[in-house]
Amino acid sequence: MLRSHNKNNFLLYLLTITLSVTILSGLILAGSFVSADDTIVSNVAITVPASCTLSGTGMDSHTANINNGTYTTDIGTTTLKAYCNDSEGFAIYAIGYTGEEYGVTNLVGTNTGTTITTGTATTAGNPDISNWAMKLGTITSPTPTYPITIDNSFNNYHAVPSTYTKVAHRDSGTDTGTNAEGSTLTTTYAAYISKTQTADTYNGKVKYTMIHPVNADISPFPIESPSGKICYYPNSTRIEGTMGCQDIIYNSNNFLLASNYSRAGYGFAGWSDTYDYATNPNAHFYGASEMVFIENGQYSGVNSGLSLYAVWIESDGYLQDWNGCSSLTPVSYDSLNENLIVSLSNVTALTDRRDNDTYAVARLADGNCWMIENLRLDSTASQNTDGLLAQGYGTSSVYGNFSGLATAESSNFGSITANSLYYVYNQSGTASVDIGSIDDPASRFPRYSNLNTQNRALNPNDNACNDDMTTGCMYSYGNYYTWPAVIASTIYYDSPTAVDANGKTSETANTSICPSGWRLPYGRNIGNGALSGGFAYLDIAMGGNGDPTETGEMTWNWRKFPNNYVDSGMISFSQLYRYGGFYHSSTTKDGTYSYVLLVDTGGGYPGTAWGYKLDAATVRCVLINT
Repeated sequence: MLRSHNKNNFLLYLLTITLSVTILSGLILAGSFVSADDTIVSNVAITVPASCTLSGTGMDSHTANINNGTYTTDIGTTTLKAYCNDSEGFAIYAIGYTGEEYGVTNLVGTNTGTTITTGTATTAGNPDISNWAMKLGTITSPTPTYPITIDNSFNNYHAVPSTYTKVAHRDSGTDTGTNAEGSTLTTTYAAYISKTQTADTYNGKVKYTMIHPVNADISPFPIESPSGKICYYPNSTRIEGTMGCQDIIYNSNNFLLASNYSRAGYGFAGWSDTYDYATNPNAHFYGASEMVFIENGQYSGVNSGLSLYAVWIESDGYLQDWNGCSSLTPVSYDSLNENLIVSLSNVTALTDRRDNDTYAVARLADGNCWMIENLRLDSTASQNTDGLLAQGYGTSSVYGNFSGLATAESSNFGSITANSLYYVYNQSGTASVDIGSIDDPASRFPRYSNLNTQNRALNPNDNACNDDMTTGCMYSYGNYYTWPAVIASTIYYDSPTAVDANGKTSETANTSICPSGWRLPYGRNIGNGALSGGFAYLDIAMGGNGDPTETGEMTWNWRKFPNNYVDSGMISFSQLYRYGGFYHSSTTKDGTYSYVLLVDTGGGYPGTAWGYKLDAATVRCVLINT
């Protein structure tokens, strides 16, 4: 069956009929008569391709006169009618389209240029903020023959989406027959106008698009971003999370936003300035939180902002089983220009057996393969029942064991009660497993959650999620763990030579929460120099000297594609410290501190930076390529 991504237009198909006729006549042979039944074969082949259309009525300007301090819900209604005979269904998507620019959701004043932002058409806790919203509903009278399903809470007043967002769908059993009624839905609009809103006439648009089948990605195409903006697009319809646009600071460094998108079965490898990065030889790749210098006048023309598209890599297997590091092209370092030479050949994606989460992986400049996304391993009853979260690179060929635990793996992690992935410090100088409620998020260090209000998506110029980690947290930040948690030991080292109950010693831990076969990176230079699989070793491969004293372009390489280190911060005393990104190593400094990689506005510090062992930081795992 033919497939097409129909965008608000009729598709023309040709009905083809092929006739093939064969006639076998009787044969007369010498001395005998042989007869054969006359045979006629008539072959008819008819192809009826999928045909889908989307039409609308009441799409002219909806108008209303609204006084300040007023909430109005009857600004106008658009009726959409969808017809599709694709047995695999269809979906309807919506996006803001103000000023003929994709993704712009504000209503813009005709005379003053002031705006009314999108929202839920309420005071939203602040009566000084004007906002408008959209709401979808299906036609219920008369009862539709082919009803459509409303998605993503659009049955309530909802902020107009800044990226293509599925708002309605039909899964199967779609309209058939020449007299099919189709699926009909309506969109109404509402607004709250603050008492201080400037008097003016405000205009905005919403654009609707149909695609089929229902599970197809929306057709990729260049999206025109507003001038003076950097906008982030998911480049897929099967994603979770939303993002907006950030203001460009001209003649200055602009730090890109980390990703707030996730896609099941795919790893996020960074951003690209082309939607067709896989086939476009001119595609440029950016790190998840790269610094980009933008000169005056760039991206300032009409509809010429910087559009960045998520780079997705489909999973190629499991982290625990993988031995394909050597098949990837290593990132190379151009010492003349102090820059990284990169391409998609540097990256792949792999899935963690423990929770089926997928991570982008790259062979970096040191020749080793690193996770280029922060670890998101979480603690839940279903995952923990079999002890699957307590993995290292120990004796188990599938998952690994923590041979250094003070008690058996099954005792610490086999019970659904001992499910927390962080450890609580006791004044006696040891650490113990925190026994928290499996249903109580407060019993674990928080991470991004779709249940959070995603403040960052609506206010993209905010630097990070708020201090109590309840709103605006970015998906790329991953999870936060204390050092005893990431080395998977209940011992709290008093010194680099402290010995636990099993005789575990040395200044580098030999167990971790990394997948089996993978390990935590080494911290500072040890012994005779930097160790392969360590932050300092990677820094040297990128043109650095392995410690924080360096200057120059190479210090920014930590943020670039495909390294992708982000400003995820650190949690101390249950508060988020939002300065840069802190990444655990396996290396202890003393009884109080362990070495970390620090990535901040000054660059990367891989050598002698350290943090409190009982502060919670983020994790990247490395597979040493031998």
